Parts: sequence; structure tokens; C-alpha cells
Amino acid sequence: MSYPRMPALFLGHGSPMNVLEENIYTETWRKLGETLPQPKAIIAVSAHWLTRGTAVTAMEEPRTIHDFGMFPQALFDTRYPAPGSPALAHQIADVLSPVTVQLDREWGLDHGSWGVLIKMYPNASIPVVQLSIDGTKPAAYHFGLGRKLALLREQGVMIVASGNVVHNLRRVRWQGDASAYPWAESFNQYVRDNLQWQGDDARHPLVNFMQHDGAALSNPTPEHYLPLLYVLGARMQDEAVTVPVDGIVMGALSMLSVQVG
Repeated sequence: MSYPRMPALFLGHGSPMNVLEENIYTETWRKLGETLPQPKAIIAVSAHWLTRGTAVTAMEEPRTIHDFGMFPQALFDTRYPAPGSPALAHQIADVLSPVTVQLDREWGLDHGSWGVLIKMYPNASIPVVQLSIDGTKPAAYHFGLGRKLALLREQGVMIVASGNVVHNLRRVRWQGDASAYPWAESFNQYVRDNLQWQGDDARHPLVNFMQHDGAALSNPTPEHYLPLLYVLGARMQDEAVTVPVDGIVMGALSMLSVQVG
């Protein structure tokens, strides 16, 4: 069976409560699942699996990980029983060579992955493998892995990465005025302004994102930003980049989503 080239998506996942709630962001994820070509399998890249070294889930039945606290019991009761794909895990390891990729049989799908996929593909029938983020590596490394993963898009595999390009929980406005901080708006716009970059990879403004004045406040730690680089790295030459939805919630949490292809 032949497949069209699959898109690559970065989804600003926000609060785990989006699993239980319906809003403009979850509606967008649902519409993407309904309108995009149906993938053979999905590679998920989540801000919530940060490792030393690179790993990929390689089990037949990945567990649903509830990696959060202080939320309603209904959230902990939710499962996303998508099958895994050991064959795809081995294929990813081959594609990313000479990077050593650990075939992991313990992790599963964390809420950064299943929390968006449950809206896109609620039937949980599409095989999903999750790729970890090596927290010891610089931004260019993650962009480079995306470059290598692009090959799999031609074989029916969709990349769905999730995080938030602005993610500062220490500055979140939990109550009252939830307007965006100026530095959050500025950095979010900087990301939008540079999504179409076609120049030298080493000079890509979004690989060198810390050059922006608002980057340190927008990303006190980089793990929620880095998944975007896998999607941008997987972009083919002259391929369209669009923004399905955008917004900043609680002052310091960007819900920007990006679609390649």
C-alpha cells in the first residue's frame, strides 16, 4: 500500500486538563485528525520524556502514563490504548544511525503525547511509538534528528511533537489577569516569524532561539521548546509551514501549533 507524504505537526499541548475539556485548541487537534491523511503509524515526540541518550518505545502495547498530579480522578482514569510498533522502533534506530538509539520497553506514552493524540485519533487504532529527547544535546542535534526522520514521512509515518514554545510555569498567572507577558508575546511572534526559514541550518533562527531577548524567560528550561525542532527539521525543501492555531494562556504558556506539509 502506498501512502502520501505525511505532515509533521508540533502541537502546543498546554494543561493536561485539555484531555477533559473542549476549547479552540482541542477542536483544532480534532479537526487535524479528521482532515489530514490517515497515517500508517505515528512518531510522538513529547517534552515529557527527557533522557540521557536517545530512546524509542519498542513494546507492542505501550502503557498510558499519568505523569502529573493534583488533577481530577477522571484524568487519571483515562487510558489511550494505542498499539505500539516494535518494527517502526527498529526502523527509527536504523534511520537515526550513527546515533545510538535505545529500544525502550518500560516507558509508554506520557501525557504530552497521548493528551493530544486522544483528541486527534480518539479510537486509538493507529500504532504510536514515542521518541525521547536527549537533554544533554544542543538544539542543533534535535533539528538534525528531525532531518533524518523526514524519510519516514514518505512511508506513511506522521510526526506529532508536543510541547510549548513559551513555557514558564513560575510566571503563570493562575488567577485574575491572564494577559500575555510582553516577553512571551515577543518570543512567540519570533517563532512565527521564522517558521519559513530556508537558509543554512546552522544559522536557523529557531535553532539558535536563545539569541532572542525573551528566550530565557520564555524557556527557563528547553524541553518544551525542543520538540518543535524535530518538526522543522523534518521539513522538505520549499514545503509549506502553517499555523493551525495560536494563543497564549495564563500569561506564560503558548498554545502555538505548527504544521509542516
